Amino acid sequence: MKNSKTLVALLLSGSMLIMSSCGSMSNMGKGTLLGAGAGAALGAGIGALAGKGKGAVIGAAIGTAVGAGAGALIGKKMDKQKAELEALQGAKTEEFTDVNGLKGLKVTFDSGILFNTGKSDLSADAKTALGQFAASVKGNPQTDILIEGHTDNTGSDKINLPLSEKRAASVNNYLKSQGVTNKVVASGAGSSKPVADNASAEGKTQNRRVEVYITANVQMIKDAEAGSLK
Repeated sequence: MKNSKTLVALLLSGSMLIMSSCGSMSNMGKGTLLGAGAGAALGAGIGALAGKGKGAVIGAAIGTAVGAGAGALIGKKMDKQKAELEALQGAKTEEFTDVNGLKGLKVTFDSGILFNTGKSDLSADAKTALGQFAASVKGNPQTDILIEGHTDNTGSDKINLPLSEKRAASVNNYLKSQGVTNKVVASGAGSSKPVADNASAEGKTQNRRVEVYITANVQMIKDAEAGSLK
């Protein structure tokens, strides 16, 4: 708790410094500052707080700061893919900030479409949705994919953790069968990261989910830094 309070204080201090620095800048200048090193630090910190560290490690850590111009090119690329993914049925697409301070995409597939209770095999509807998702991913080969499976709190961790891993693996295997060659990491979180109250049937349904994170890979970052990303 003490560490969390310290991190929050640091983040707030960083925000105040950024606002002070931006006082005499144009809107474009402010956006550049927030999208470069400052945005990277705040984005990773907020991600760490919200996801118990998860947000601070998603993305191809390159060890150096990504320039604002490169970040803008990658953001534009992600915006284009987001527009494609928003057409998917039974899925929600959101933006997040990866470890490099770059825009990434988080796609959450509804459990009712992907899995029955206690199962990890994909339904016909799930395969249709994932086929459409795979088409978008194949059209964007310069991205890395993290698949994370989740369960509700029915049963013990001994059951839920392997089940969540199997769900993530099912999605990964199907994407591979559809020709996806991007780097993919599949993992499971069991019931440890609920997004709704497990006390209700509706809440349990929301918690039985798969989340897919899409981030710029090292090659995309290099191309963006070189100004050749299209």
